[in-house]
Amino acid sequence: MNKFLETVACNMGKIAVALVAALILFPWVFSSSYILRIVTVCMMYVMIALSINLLTGFLGMMTLGQAAFWGIGAYTAAILSTRLGLGMGLCMLASALAAGVLSLLVALPTMRLKGYFLTVVTLGFGEIVRLIEMNWMDLTRGPLGIAGIPSPNFFGIDLSSNRQIYYVMLVLVILSALLIFSVVHSRVGLAIMSIRDDDLAAAAMGVNVVKYKIMVFILSTMIVGVAGAFYAHYINFIDPSGFTTAASTDMLVMAIFGGLGSIPGTILGASILIILPETIRALAEYRNLVYGLIIVILMMVKPDGILGNVNFQYIRQRVQQRKEQKGGGAQ
Repeated sequence: MNKFLETVACNMGKIAVALVAALILFPWVFSSSYILRIVTVCMMYVMIALSINLLTGFLGMMTLGQAAFWGIGAYTAAILSTRLGLGMGLCMLASALAAGVLSLLVALPTMRLKGYFLTVVTLGFGEIVRLIEMNWMDLTRGPLGIAGIPSPNFFGIDLSSNRQIYYVMLVLVILSALLIFSVVHSRVGLAIMSIRDDDLAAAAMGVNVVKYKIMVFILSTMIVGVAGAFYAHYINFIDPSGFTTAASTDMLVMAIFGGLGSIPGTILGASILIILPETIRALAEYRNLVYGLIIVILMMVKPDGILGNVNFQYIRQRVQQRKEQKGGGAQ
């Protein structure tokens, strides 16, 4: 297992390039509309799970309100596209802004508090948002939902085919992964991980704990808002039933299953938990049982998740040091 991790760590760049190349070629190899829709939805959840991992895995703050911000993004895009005729690009920007502004209102009074207070607040916020979506008939049409949402388009260019929509989602998930990777491997990333490990020590070293918590929370929710806008344009219909606390829990499980604090783990975990139920659909009544057993067994065997606590950068450095030591001994 250690040899395998060392091989992966030393070839992360090549693996990432190969994965992106495979994803680019995927629609041309598997042209089935069913398969493309499953993989497209899978990538959307990968995008959401990455945003949760940024907040929970790297910053250490548990949230159960991501479905609320997903719904805010979806409803913002649905309302602007159906009533004002805006394209998906502008709707995504508006959805990110709406999610960011509302997350700021949630963050300002809560980020100074410790413990699981944010979890409770986001849980309550999610329920408030769901009730608004359910009862504000003039704006959201309540339980009737919003139908007739235009298919994905950019600046008047129609992107309604499954293959085109797939590529739109692929670009979004790559940009999200690159953004989170850049944040994590920067001075900001060092600051937020120090907050996760010990916020008192981080504050003593001059880290503005509250500022970084607010920044990461807003960034995380803005990514989810963009995913919500894509979802609305992709499905063409939304209603409050999709943006519940149960949906937030499923999103959090995806991040935990892959491994908190691991970007590759998040991608792997979310992909498994989205694709697996479809592969065992033939089992029908036993599908949820199998799904639950897999999660329970993994949490018993490896509670950190599939790639939790696996520091590929550290492993790569150790391998490099070992090679240098061997080279020096040979000389």
